[in-house]
Amino acid sequence: MKQYIPTILLAALASGEVHGQTLQPAPRLVVNIAIDQLRTDYIEHFSPLYSPNGFKKLLERGRVYEAASYPFSPVDRASAIASIATGTTPQYNNIVGTQWLDRTTLRPVQCTDDGNGGTSPGKLATSTTGDELKVATRGKALVYSIAVDKDAAIMAGGHAADGAFWISEKNNRWTTSNYYTDSSQNLLRAYNNANSYHVDNDAVANLAEACVSNMSLGKDDITDMLSVTFEAKIKDLSNWQADMEIAYLKLDKTIARLISSIESKVGYNKVLFVVTGTGYTDDEPIDYQKYKIPTGTFYINRTANLLNMYLSAIYGQARYVETCFHNQIYLDHKLIEQKRLSFNDVMSRSKELLVQTSGVRSVSSSPYSPSVSGDLVVEVAPGWQLVNEDNHEQFTSRAAFVPFPIIFYGTAITAGRISTPATVDRIAPTIAKAIRIRAPNACSSAPLH
Repeated sequence: MKQYIPTILLAALASGEVHGQTLQPAPRLVVNIAIDQLRTDYIEHFSPLYSPNGFKKLLERGRVYEAASYPFSPVDRASAIASIATGTTPQYNNIVGTQWLDRTTLRPVQCTDDGNGGTSPGKLATSTTGDELKVATRGKALVYSIAVDKDAAIMAGGHAADGAFWISEKNNRWTTSNYYTDSSQNLLRAYNNANSYHVDNDAVANLAEACVSNMSLGKDDITDMLSVTFEAKIKDLSNWQADMEIAYLKLDKTIARLISSIESKVGYNKVLFVVTGTGYTDDEPIDYQKYKIPTGTFYINRTANLLNMYLSAIYGQARYVETCFHNQIYLDHKLIEQKRLSFNDVMSRSKELLVQTSGVRSVSSSPYSPSVSGDLVVEVAPGWQLVNEDNHEQFTSRAAFVPFPIIFYGTAITAGRISTPATVDRIAPTIAKAIRIRAPNACSSAPLH
């Protein structure tokens, strides 16, 4: 049975006024800006040197959540961008990192590999905000993503993006894949033919401006979406303090130019900008031993071999440990099943041995799908190096908190500082609320405002 709606109420809804209150229009364009390895303390340290329209404008006129974090660990660029886009963790979106070990082949795979030698977001297991925008508008919304790195561009774009652009490792030129629309590929060909560039944040901003202009983003009442990924890191750490200052001041100018350009093209207060960081840093290698700080080296390949010997002594000679990758150890499920062993018993005994190993802080079962992770996750004590002699991988464990903000600026945003902790998975539902669509299909977090 249809409800009767008074004509006067329909008129009020059409005009955007109900009981004297004006309904805020949805933004014509949402611009997601993820900054790899952004740090709040560095933003604040260099603030006296900023231009008026970059970080300073965002911090003064934006809604700033000062204490942002990720609801999972460890975090890298790909898992961070995927979490921002999907509003959930790797437990659901499947992106545990830039790469992981394929359990069937025991070889590393990239998060953007489609399994047939191509590139796509196929390994992303849930929808993104951009995907839901496409669904809500029946494909009419435009969704684009731009980053220097392939994983960032593809994860931010989602499944239904019109185009995702990144820098080719072969020739340092902008590239894309056949997964995306012909119009986006035509745009990129024309842009590459007409422009020369140095690979940096300015190159990302320049292509973003061209995308807004040439693809007519934000030109009608159907909300469009643009995602860009910048970097707040330096390549040479030998003079990191001076170089970090230069990096943040250049980034400030780039952001200022991008915001001003998009506002002039789309219209002031018709754009919603969302800025956040990826929640980790690539720290300079430190010789802790030189300064008498507790440290050591944990060899995960040797530990995996030792674990196999231990399990063989208990259950009979066999290869129970298939391999190790990063800080994870993979057990042979088929062998354990063939021997009719209790998998829980094997796991329990494995943990008992591993936690007694020097440098191991804790050992846990992976919270993620077996297809993208090992069975045993080893957390190395802070300050210790984890080394895999088989693939020459090594990194130093750190448990230190990396401060970064979440900033909303633009359409219908009231300026303010919020010190209450906020997790990044709440960005997606906040954007969805602002543009009046459903949140991504695995997002269970509440909007930030």
